[in-house]
Amino acid sequence: MMGKAVKTLAKSSTFARDPRHLQFEADMNRLFLYSSYNRLGKDAVEGDAEEIIDMATKASFADQQKQVQENIHTLVKGFCTSMDGILLPNFNDKKETHNIPLEKTTAPSRSGLSLAVGGSEAAKNHIDVPETKPLSFAEVSHSLKDHLGYTLDLKESQIPHKEAGQGLFLSGEATVGAVVAFYPGVLYSPAYYRFIPGYPRVDAHNSYLITRYDGTVINAQPWGTGGECREVWNALGVPETRSAMWEDTDKGSDRLWKLLSKPLKGGQGGNGSEVLERRNPLALGHFANHPAKGMTPNVMVCPYDFPVTETAMRAYIPNVTFGNEEQVKMKRFGSFWFKYGPSGNSDSDVPILKTLVLVATRTLCDEEILLNYRLSSTKRRPAWYTPVDEEEDRRRWS
Repeated sequence: MMGKAVKTLAKSSTFARDPRHLQFEADMNRLFLYSSYNRLGKDAVEGDAEEIIDMATKASFADQQKQVQENIHTLVKGFCTSMDGILLPNFNDKKETHNIPLEKTTAPSRSGLSLAVGGSEAAKNHIDVPETKPLSFAEVSHSLKDHLGYTLDLKESQIPHKEAGQGLFLSGEATVGAVVAFYPGVLYSPAYYRFIPGYPRVDAHNSYLITRYDGTVINAQPWGTGGECREVWNALGVPETRSAMWEDTDKGSDRLWKLLSKPLKGGQGGNGSEVLERRNPLALGHFANHPAKGMTPNVMVCPYDFPVTETAMRAYIPNVTFGNEEQVKMKRFGSFWFKYGPSGNSDSDVPILKTLVLVATRTLCDEEILLNYRLSSTKRRPAWYTPVDEEEDRRRWS
């Protein structure tokens, strides 16, 4: 029933006005349905689903968007509580989980991206890192499955393509609307696009990039497969990862971009340093493959604006922001972004991280996670890409 409602709403005649924004509204409508249904829990009945569908047809886009953020935040908070229970010493004896003994650690030495952009870590020689149990990534993942009912594994993809490589698999069972993965890495607002490694052809040798509707680009390449401890992380150590599925297929436009723009040099931006839990078993969303012909995606991306004031949860949000803390207002004109108006965050007084999570579109059980990549139809696509819905792809990138 939920699936039929989504299809009906997506085919509404209203989606003929502003294709890109209206596709975003359609996606948010789906996320409202899925995440709201998930909030009802296992006791949900058919009548509850009908009520949610009725709400989705009447609620404004702003209200739906707000509710989705609340639903996702509640799910993420539950995940963070589970991780605290697994990793924090004497967790059950503490009234405030973030008030735990601290130990000193030295921030990573400057290298790679830090040297390239002239970022300075000299003023951050010591950052407090909370003490955690000495568990391995595998042990944390096993315990999370006991807490949530599922975790994630990396193994050979079931997609019948010679270059599919590793796939992302859900081990256990997750219900519709569940947050099954985070998309980790460095967040780049449009004002800092030129700092993305490889600019202007940032995707030529990096298959771990994704873009939110608001233009925020997330580069998951530095995150890799996570780590074995909680540490100060600023994405300075970039793993040498490359996917053959994403070879450079459109060299013609490269000349135009190089004429119009040049990568920014040092001193104009930098990476923030945060204490992050590298053993996060769900921070593997960048390994989800696009479904092959005849296969159907079982998750969808959801923009999640994490309020950084939630300090007790911060270590489990696997993202850092590139650039200054102050927001720079940008406006999109076709493929270009321009600065406009005064800087600052006029939408909210609460600072946020503009992240992405993957949300289950149906009940999942011991299977590979498949995400519709929605590659632009204006550029030559890789041979392995089969559109799930060509019209949605066009609306997304119109």
